[in-house]
Amino acid sequence: MKIYHNPRCSKSREGLAILEASKIKFETIQYLQNPITEQELTEIIKLLGIKPIDLVRKNEAIWKANFKGKTLSDTEIINAMAENPKLIERPIVINNGKAVIGRPPEIIKTLL
Repeated sequence: MKIYHNPRCSKSREGLAILEASKIKFETIQYLQNPITEQELTEIIKLLGIKPIDLVRKNEAIWKANFKGKTLSDTEIINAMAENPKLIERPIVINNGKAVIGRPPEIIKTLL
């Protein structure tokens, strides 16, 4: 089990607390310090069963300034997230080949 975590995000902290309370062993990946590669993002998106655009935080200043209103391919969106990890919705929890975006954080419990 792993959580892609941003300690500055309240929802991500709540998600981490849910995992800690579960007493299940998990890995914490602080993806702002250890960026996710395009390949990893592609795999995560497949596990989530969503389109790349659905993993983007569209209210981030980086998105608004550089990407909003543009027609981007899935690859371009994934590249934008890899280059600007703040654009990635969080937290993401993966367990046994399944993944969820922890918004709301309680959805993480479906993977426990």
